Amino acid sequence: MQIEGYDFPDGILYHGEHAWARIESPERVIIGMNDFFQKSAGEIVYVDLPFEDDEVEKGETCGKIQSGKWVGKLVAPLSGVVTEVNSALEDDPSLINKSPYGDGWIAVIKPSALEEAKAELLATAAAIESWLRTEIQKAEELKKR
Repeated sequence: MQIEGYDFPDGILYHGEHAWARIESPERVIIGMNDFFQKSAGEIVYVDLPFEDDEVEKGETCGKIQSGKWVGKLVAPLSGVVTEVNSALEDDPSLINKSPYGDGWIAVIKPSALEEAKAELLATAAAIESWLRTEIQKAEELKKR
């Protein structure tokens, strides 16, 4: 779905800190950063990826993303163990800009509480749109300062 010029594909769950989670199986959830994040950041120049076998907690920082404008944080959208990272981002972090839901994925997590995460992440078009409009408003207010 398109909201205010930002792409938020159906079938993906979204976290309030701009991460997304695509459930491929109960044992495999791919995570990344959403379109609003990558457009707001500008060109991504560096990604500090989590390590494989790291345990991550929902809502906690598990990596960093740097652009020419600022350094942002990758917040885990769910708890679990990192089973894979997208090492292609080390050579080309701009993949997040080019394809945030495709080649720009960040990590794969084996979730520890999938049902809990599914219940807490934004899934409906109405919830995503309401959240995004608030985020756009926050960004516009920051620009005025």
